[in-house]
Amino acid sequence: MGKRKFNDEEIVDILKEHQGGVTVADVCHRHGISEPTFYRWQSLQFKNVGFDSRRLKALEQENQKLKKLLAEAMLTAATLSEMLEKTTSRGSA
Repeated sequence: MGKRKFNDEEIVDILKEHQGGVTVADVCHRHGISEPTFYRWQSLQFKNVGFDSRRLKALEQENQKLKKLLAEAMLTAATLSEMLEKTTSRGSA
């Protein structure tokens, strides 16, 4: 597989150009792509498989890790708070 000529942002801009009223043939000619390539990009975007799917998946994974870390930190804080409460109640009694 060769190097990509267009990055995800450029592809989205090309698709938006067509949505702005420019014909598919003109868009393809202007950017040097074939019509099948244009329609493939368009179908990927509309299926929500999108060009940001890798980034979205990475963000979701990071979000899960952060949620887990937060839960662990909250559990640790609650445990320490209970231990502190027990030690201070013993000292004052």
